[in-house]
Amino acid sequence: MPQGIAEGMTGGLALRLRGIVKDYAGEKALKGVDLSIAPGSLFGIIGADGAGKSTLLTILATLLDPDAGEASMLGLDIRKNFRTLRREIAFMPQRFSLYPDLTVSENLDFFADVYALDAAEKVDRKAELLRFSGLEPFQQRRAGQLSGGMKQKLALSCCLLHKPRLLLLDEPTVGVDPVARRDFWIMLRSLKAQGITLVVTTPYMDEAAQCEALLLLHQGKMLATGTPVEMLGKYPYRLYRVFAATPLSFSARSPLPAQVALAYPHGGALHVAFDLNATPEADWWRFFPGAEGAEPLAPDIEDLLFALLDREPEL
Repeated sequence: MPQGIAEGMTGGLALRLRGIVKDYAGEKALKGVDLSIAPGSLFGIIGADGAGKSTLLTILATLLDPDAGEASMLGLDIRKNFRTLRREIAFMPQRFSLYPDLTVSENLDFFADVYALDAAEKVDRKAELLRFSGLEPFQQRRAGQLSGGMKQKLALSCCLLHKPRLLLLDEPTVGVDPVARRDFWIMLRSLKAQGITLVVTTPYMDEAAQCEALLLLHQGKMLATGTPVEMLGKYPYRLYRVFAATPLSFSARSPLPAQVALAYPHGGALHVAFDLNATPEADWWRFFPGAEGAEPLAPDIEDLLFALLDREPEL
């Protein structure tokens, strides 16, 4: 193993970014991203569509050069050492990119040959990954006939054939049913337990809690980074849930009661945030038509996103 990779995995950072910028025809897809990820982490890049998540992951996969900034993975510069890094990382793109006319078994065979595994290792890794993914009973089924969740398990298995040390996954659970999403994240936690560093992009805020650390992106700009606990500890408001027997709605253009910083629908209720030094009036929740009461609420990552966007009007 090259010395730089050994150092990156044992003593230093698995990934380090400084001032990463990417410009598409005058539009900034990334506006100066700084990031450090420790080896063996399960790291999430969170944001809505257009946040810059896929652009950032494509740069990390050494498939796209940044316009400015510095980036290294496993102790190696991603520009100068991209050939070496491609033997040590794996990238699972957002779209299913395997061969639909080949069976599960044939797809694994093909990628084992691409990674130049010898015959014995190919047999062992294929059997191991079929068991790991739960695809062993379906190995003769064509990939195009698999369910969405099974396709993603096959794609992940193909990525793992050469035993990568760092795995990049671009929105792997989008369009997958809730049970398959749960199973996929169980697989990711299992890989983390084996010491693999995982960087996962997702638009789903509920998946953020399963990551050890997060980067929250919006329109190419960093809004926050840190562990979920650290990030939520900086939530700048006092949050309440306003509830009713029937789903409540609220227009962002509607006037707000005094001292209310923001309000938005959430799961049939309303989340209403007050400034920390505010003293809400008694029965303030009656301002919202149909409301039956309110209760204090601990914020989640989605609430933090709304709060940060409210404080970034230029975005």
